[in-house]
Amino acid sequence: MFMIIGTIRLPPENLSPAREVMRRMVDASRAEPGCMRYFYAEDLFDPGLIHITEMWTDQPVIDAHFATSHLQEWRAAWWALGIGDRDLCLFEVTGGRPI
Repeated sequence: MFMIIGTIRLPPENLSPAREVMRRMVDASRAEPGCMRYFYAEDLFDPGLIHITEMWTDQPVIDAHFATSHLQEWRAAWWALGIGDRDLCLFEVTGGRPI
């Protein structure tokens, strides 16, 4: 299992137009084979900071995700939305348990 965790930043005034593009990205990603979780969340205390959490079954499905048209659409929107400070990391995890 693999997790992608990190943040992106955009100007707070662009959150409203970004939500539509982010919604399409999240919905399409969640529908992909091998996607276990896919979330974008606004930081409560830092306007314009978006936390990203993804969970995938294996590396081939992540590779397929990176080739999707919805990911290309999302990346193409970054400049117009002012998205910057992208900080994402990929982690291989062996499992989890409730705490």
